[in-house]
Amino acid sequence: MATFEIHDIVQALHGVRDEWRDTQRRSREPVGREFPSREALTHITEQLKGALFPMRLGPLDLHHESEDFYVGHTLDTALHALLAQARLELAYVLRHTRPADRAIAQQATHAVRCFAAALPGIRRLLDSDVLAAYQGDPAARSVDEVLLCYPGILAMIHHRIAHTLYTLGLPLLARIVAEQAHSVTGIDIHPGAQIGSGFFIDHGTGVVIGETAEIGQRVRVYQAVTLGAKRFPTDAEGNLQKGLPRHPVVEDDVVIYAGATILGRVTLGKGATIGGNVWITESVPPGVSVTQAVLRHNSQRAPASSALLPLS
Repeated sequence: MATFEIHDIVQALHGVRDEWRDTQRRSREPVGREFPSREALTHITEQLKGALFPMRLGPLDLHHESEDFYVGHTLDTALHALLAQARLELAYVLRHTRPADRAIAQQATHAVRCFAAALPGIRRLLDSDVLAAYQGDPAARSVDEVLLCYPGILAMIHHRIAHTLYTLGLPLLARIVAEQAHSVTGIDIHPGAQIGSGFFIDHGTGVVIGETAEIGQRVRVYQAVTLGAKRFPTDAEGNLQKGLPRHPVVEDDVVIYAGATILGRVTLGKGATIGGNVWITESVPPGVSVTQAVLRHNSQRAPASSALLPLS
């Protein structure tokens, strides 16, 4: 029978953990759980999705006559569980100032109450996203198909929930909720991104939207689009300066086709169209279309990436 030096490995891992805690200036004193649980947030998010769309994302045996009862019971369970996770995040963030447990509980309760009050608005925004997908995709046969099947809608359900948590001072919970959708859909939306109504991500895989991006209403993007940062400013000591506006602003009614990369705090003006695989680091005026230039000389096609051609 094979044997493993389990005791020695356990002790070695203990030593590695102590080294890490020392470098991070964390106490070695025994404490309870310090961080929110990804597993708990996964369950909470599933409950919230069921409460938002009970007859589509709720339980299989749900009937209309019991819809309100299910929503009320599910929300009560989910919000109390979310409150416990919010307390963990706030206690972790405030661990150095050591506020009273009562103060943490009050702050967490206020945040979760505000989140609960925002749920009807979240549902309205999601309805607009579903309609945008249905109206914008000729392959969509119904709004129910869009809600049940489209990865872009799943990503937006998570984003609308995560963004609300983010704005309420719970960025770690928000990031966990956002990453749940990222791992399933391949769509990476930072919970800090501000996204208006009627947002449609078609196909979706490889879409990246950064923390300080601002997106208007009725915007459509396709797969492999990046709304990213061009550079990362540092302070006098060489540390990255966090939270600065560094991602694009996309105004209303913009369409961004597959593979386009837009970097930096540039603005895509209202009604602009961004062609596939273009690289943009400057603002685009309203109503302008930007596409790759296809240059021909002696019947030879130049590389498509050689230039950008703005078309009005």
